[in-house]
Amino acid sequence: MLPPFGAEHEELRQTVARFVAAEVAPHVDEWERAEEVPRELYRRCAELGFLGLKFPEAYGGQGGDHLHDAVWVEELARSGGSGGVAAGLNAHASIALPPIFNFGDEDQRQRWLVPGIAGEKIGALGITEPGAGSDVAAIATTARKTADGYVVNGAKTFITNGVRADFLVCACKTSEAGGHGGISFLVLEREMPGYEVTRKLEKLGWQSSDTGELSFTDVEVPAANLLGEENGGFKLIMANFAWERLLMAIGAVGAMQRLIETAVAYATDRKAFGCPIGKFQAIRHQIAEMATKAEVSRALTYDALRLFQAGRPCIGEVSMAKLHSQRAVLEIADQTLQIHGGYGYTREYGIERAVRDARLGPIGGGTDEVMKEIIGKTMGL
Repeated sequence: MLPPFGAEHEELRQTVARFVAAEVAPHVDEWERAEEVPRELYRRCAELGFLGLKFPEAYGGQGGDHLHDAVWVEELARSGGSGGVAAGLNAHASIALPPIFNFGDEDQRQRWLVPGIAGEKIGALGITEPGAGSDVAAIATTARKTADGYVVNGAKTFITNGVRADFLVCACKTSEAGGHGGISFLVLEREMPGYEVTRKLEKLGWQSSDTGELSFTDVEVPAANLLGEENGGFKLIMANFAWERLLMAIGAVGAMQRLIETAVAYATDRKAFGCPIGKFQAIRHQIAEMATKAEVSRALTYDALRLFQAGRPCIGEVSMAKLHSQRAVLEIADQTLQIHGGYGYTREYGIERAVRDARLGPIGGGTDEVMKEIIGKTMGL
């Protein structure tokens, strides 16, 4: 599978790899224990241009494209070895900031996009609620219109960066219309009275990213904080979901590559019964199957990425890429652990972390079951 990247993208990949090796990987264990990364990491990534890769230079970005963002996500996953570090950075730069650029006006871009790209403010996307996950139309957070804006009441949960976010791109019901109608995006700011972080959630994986539960009690939000058109938020959510799901597939491709490299190195060095364990057919065949799964995921993901970059419809291809890659990385992580035996079960090699991190893939950003529904519908079923 020929990758869609050019020489400039590959230069970026090497830059990301050097940065991660020097400034991220040595601290991952510490950040996992702290269950968050330091805010300074966002500012450092901003200094190197990683938070604004595909945004225009006028806003402090690098003026790149979706492929630059994809390289960053893939290499961060391959070199970093922590789903949590990647989640915290990408939830900000690749998930919270794009709606502001794509749907915000100039004032909104100056208020949130520019400081977001500079690493001065951290953003989060707020869609999931205690009673509404994959069923986005069921969100119950309301934004009642007033003379000056909106009064927001409700709650959000499973929000990556939710504990530390300076601003939240929040999906709210602005109309009593049922189904997909009546949803709008409002930007809520942390210092607004009534905005509360009610809980920092403990998780199986992604431990170095903070995940929050939020509540809103009569939060007064000015009309100037409405992103896009009132009651037009569902289209914005779906547009953002496509990129979020593709990013998850890209990250899985990077994580699989790291796991396979780890498995090959261990199978080459580890000896049993007088020879490297990689000389045993069972181990060779297992790694061969792992590599095949990874290449299938890479092909599906890169194909969807090409379509997305070209602006062509690709909801089915993105859903296939996410569905296959998330299951594949979970299986490959488990197989890598098995190859390492007891060492894989310890924290010495970071493989147990990879297993824990991979388990979110078939759930987050749209469950496997939802992906199958989407794929089926694109086939006319």
